[in-house]
Parts: sequence; C-alpha cells; structure tokens
Amino acid sequence: MRAVFYIDGFNFYYLRTKNQPQYKWLNLKALADTIVTGGTTVLAVNYYTADVSGKIDSDAPRRQQALFAALKTVPQIAIHKGRFLYSEKWAGLVKPAQARPREYMWNEPEPEVVLVRKTEEKGSDVNLGAHLVRDGFQDRYDVAYVLTNDTDLVEPIRIVSQELMKQVCIVAPCRPTQRQGKTIPVPAISLRKYASFVHYIDDAELSRAQFPDLVVRPNGSTVERPATWR
Repeated sequence: MRAVFYIDGFNFYYLRTKNQPQYKWLNLKALADTIVTGGTTVLAVNYYTADVSGKIDSDAPRRQQALFAALKTVPQIAIHKGRFLYSEKWAGLVKPAQARPREYMWNEPEPEVVLVRKTEEKGSDVNLGAHLVRDGFQDRYDVAYVLTNDTDLVEPIRIVSQELMKQVCIVAPCRPTQRQGKTIPVPAISLRKYASFVHYIDDAELSRAQFPDLVVRPNGSTVERPATWR
C-alpha cells in the first residue's frame, strides 16, 4: 500500500519532544518507515510547522534551522510553514492564583490581571487538513498517517475516512496523560472515532530514527546536531 504522512509539528513538539530534547534531531522519514506495517511504502512525509521566534529563547531559531537543513537532505520530506506569532497581553488571573514553580508565594492581595507572553502558531492545521483532503481526492495514497492530537482536524479526517473510503491512521504523539488529576485522552475521542487504526509512538522508535550527529548536505557541507539535543 501507498502511505503519506502528515505531521503536525507544533502539536508533536508540545506533547512529546519539548521535554525530551534527545529526540528532537529526528529524521521524520526514518520514523515513518518504522511505523508502517509490512507491505506499505512511505511515498512522502509532510511536516507542518513555522519559523519560531527568538524572543523567549534567542538560540531557538538557530536550532530549528539546523533541523530544517537536516530534513531537507531527505527527498521525501516536504516542510510546509505557517506563521509563528509572539505577543504580550494582559489577562485576568484565576483565583485562587496558581504559578510554576508551585512553591511560588503570591503577595497579598493577588493582582486582578497579569501581563503574559503568548505564542501561537497559525496556519498549520488548515494546511494539513487541506492537503490531506486534496491528496485523498487525487488518490495519492491508500492510507494516510496523521500525527496529531488536534481536534480541529476531525472533519478532514472524517471526509477521507467516510467519504473517500481511505484508511487513516492517527499517530498519537504520546499515551494518555494526566493533567490536574484528570486523564487527557490521546488521541482525542473525536479523532479516534474516524480513525481506521491508531499507532502510539514509543521512545525506541524515536531513538532509532535520529539523524547522525553530523548530517552531510548534497553540496558536501555539513549540519551538526545542536549540543542541547544530545
């Protein structure tokens, strides 16, 4: 069977690799090849992301561009960019106030509003959903692997699964997680509803799919794994 992967980059980052930097130097095509079952060929890997800002971490853009350079050495990988937005906004404070680290003590009286920094990524989910449906109508795959837990993608996945009658595998970035005493389902129930099957990524798969520390580009130059990702 023919397979195409659609990877929600920021969703994958926040749910999996943000706190596991040793897995960030990831060859997405190699990961895809470890996930598919026998008799299935990965024709393309589409990676949806955006150029990050350096306002919070000044070195983040350099590390990200190193990864992009490594990914571009793999012909089957296509990088599709949305927009990364950084802003500082006033927001109301939930009472009783909570903070991290949890040991932080608020002065009395607690403020009504606080200035917060907010990062947003725009466009990736729309691009992913549009490409997933377009490629399905153009019969570019037999099975689509969608790596995300974003419920905004439910409708494109439903169209591919129910109207085009093609298989869709939801590739879950992680197992169900605990948050504030509640279990957060991964994949989300609404995504699972239209999935033909689900695959959970494990650490061994991420470990096997790492680029070598030094990646050679077609022109002979090299790109090195960021030191903090070792």
